[in-house]
Amino acid sequence: MKNTIVLLIVFITLASCGNDPVPKPNAYLRLEYPQAEYDVYNKNLPFTFDRNLQSDTIRFKPLKDDVESFGLNIEYKKLKGTIYLTYKAIDGEARLIQYLKNAQNFTQEHTKKADAISEDLWENPENNVYGMFYEVGGNAASQSQFYVTDSVNHFLTGSLYFYAKPNYDSILPAANYLQKDIKRIMESVQWEQNN
Repeated sequence: MKNTIVLLIVFITLASCGNDPVPKPNAYLRLEYPQAEYDVYNKNLPFTFDRNLQSDTIRFKPLKDDVESFGLNIEYKKLKGTIYLTYKAIDGEARLIQYLKNAQNFTQEHTKKADAISEDLWENPENNVYGMFYEVGGNAASQSQFYVTDSVNHFLTGSLYFYAKPNYDSILPAANYLQKDIKRIMESVQWEQNN
């Protein structure tokens, strides 16, 4: 009987040895988006730009202002996001300063929720386009914003919004994809010549 108990204890000890169970790591969706293809968007506007053909629609929205103003909404239904563009004609230096302050203050409003805001200066003297790109990190409402101007006649701002509660980790792949489109818009802007 004593030998049986010892043998049973040895057997249980050997059987219990082995690898400790390890929980599986969390899995994340791997989101892949189609390669962007661009075409010049030229619809009798005071400027042209390259748009991603993956965008579903571009909606024109007139704005009430004492200068020529309108909005363009570039919608990406599959990504559940929209790039909002706002164009305003410049009517004097005071108006330009006001537009610049408004664009910069608009970005700074996101500091309450943002982890970081990085700024990238944009200059294209050949096309007379100068501006700033802002990347907003964290759970802010807008992940990317920009403005470009020729400092004399034209001022264009843009921002990216998603149709969901801001959750930086879940929208990051789509935000990165659309940031490339925003940068392409900035890089490709060409102003109509004023007579």
